[in-house]
Amino acid sequence: MSKRWYQDNRRDAWRRIARSKGYRTRSAYKLKQIQDRFGVIRAGDCVLDVGCHPGGWLQVAVEESGDEGLVIGVDLLATSPVEGAMVIIGDITDDSSIERINATLGGREINVVVSDISPNLTGRYDTDQTISLELSTLVLDAAMRFIPAGGSFVTKIFQGTGIEGLVNAAKDRFSNVQRFSPTASRNSSSETYLVCQKRLSRVRPAARGKSALEQVNEHLSGLGILVEEVDEDEETIVGFRRLNKDE
Repeated sequence: MSKRWYQDNRRDAWRRIARSKGYRTRSAYKLKQIQDRFGVIRAGDCVLDVGCHPGGWLQVAVEESGDEGLVIGVDLLATSPVEGAMVIIGDITDDSSIERINATLGGREINVVVSDISPNLTGRYDTDQTISLELSTLVLDAAMRFIPAGGSFVTKIFQGTGIEGLVNAAKDRFSNVQRFSPTASRNSSSETYLVCQKRLSRVRPAARGKSALEQVNEHLSGLGILVEEVDEDEETIVGFRRLNKDE
């Protein structure tokens, strides 16, 4: 029996289980396993799911928060309605999306922000990992606008260059930060999840006056990686390149 066959069969098993239980995606079991381990969502919580399409994590968040909870999803892509959740089409970094989220909250506080967001994969590992790092960092910065002291944050990350910068930025904002790899993830995947609990009432000194993205960029510069500036009118992502020793 080949290792490839075993991995594919195991992956399909999670997909079959998800479908049999009515979940839209196998990734629903990733959040369920995070929940079983860390209990990030409590009954009655307000949960924000960033990058919620196609809705598997929304389904789990609705189950875990219960009848008294409030679940909001936001994504650039249209997501089919999920019973018990409110879905917003938009960019979490846009003020208009934030205004709509606040209007939906109706004065309640978000207790937990979760994100299974992924870039459109190019198949080039370094590029995909870099884009994912930026996305996860931007989601952390956006989440900090909502999460109160004591709240939690969960995001997907891909192991690779610069990831420690994001982990350190999270530790400057939360008292408990751990990495966790659900068994529902593919064996061949480098993905893991950053589980951040108990937001600090005040960020640690290293993060004061800085966004998480600024901290990650500083970390990358310390590794000899330059954050390239892009034209504001150019519709592109921020890119990184490795500096030669003589630059």
